[in-house]
Amino acid sequence: MNQERPKILKFNFSKVSNWLIILAVLWLLTSIGLGWLINSIIILIGILLLLPIVLFVGAQWWLSRNIIQDECPVCGFEFTALNQTQCQCPNCGEPLQVEQGHFSRLTPPGTIDIKAVDISAQTLDD
Repeated sequence: MNQERPKILKFNFSKVSNWLIILAVLWLLTSIGLGWLINSIIILIGILLLLPIVLFVGAQWWLSRNIIQDECPVCGFEFTALNQTQCQCPNCGEPLQVEQGHFSRLTPPGTIDIKAVDISAQTLDD
């Protein structure tokens, strides 16, 4: 015959005693007027748990508003950059300015930007 107690009715007091000691210390601190200390610790733990989440959401929002993806006006290479900054095309090396979500060439004032068009020579037969 099995003389042991059923496992369902077994209760491990060593695990519970740790929690009881913690609760007794907390009760003692609140009873002598140090509840503000416990409240401060709980608030600090809450801030430490919530701060990474808030920072992650804030960084995602900021990046979604400030990163643009467009083509280089010189070579047509598509890449990303931060809005309202100067950058250089990684393909052709052209200095670019990011304005209103698009790349534009960074040229000195007074420079006229033109596009060359190749016109093939045709001979007219009369």
